[in-house]
Amino acid sequence: MDPRLTLVTLGVADLARAVNFYEALGWTRSAYASEGVAFFQLGGLVLSLYPRAALAEDAGVPPDGSGFRGFALAHNTASRDDADAVLAHAVRAGARLVKPAQDTFWGGYSGYFADPDGALWEVAWNPDLLPLADGTVRLPP
Repeated sequence: MDPRLTLVTLGVADLARAVNFYEALGWTRSAYASEGVAFFQLGGLVLSLYPRAALAEDAGVPPDGSGFRGFALAHNTASRDDADAVLAHAVRAGARLVKPAQDTFWGGYSGYFADPDGALWEVAWNPDLLPLADGTVRLPP
């Protein structure tokens, strides 16, 4: 199996609210769409928003999970100041600040916000994983 992640789907309680939030972050919803789902191109990855109950039904699992979901999405920045700015922008767009950015044990600087459905986003400045001009991050060899 090739090592790749191409699409992340977030199950959301209210699709319109979720779309409004991500658009308020400044992201552009793709014209590629079907009714009841929204897509956002994020560099080489696609973020999909889909109603939580429908996603759970499709997977054959109960839709009532809450709290920590065992993962966090991440947005790496080019500087510490950028991390603070991204967190502030997310809060203005409707996110809940979970943890203000602070120095980390691994030598970087990061904080967390939660989107309207509770999905955790880490915003991090990592001096070893700075975004390239195209926004991607490459692991050192």
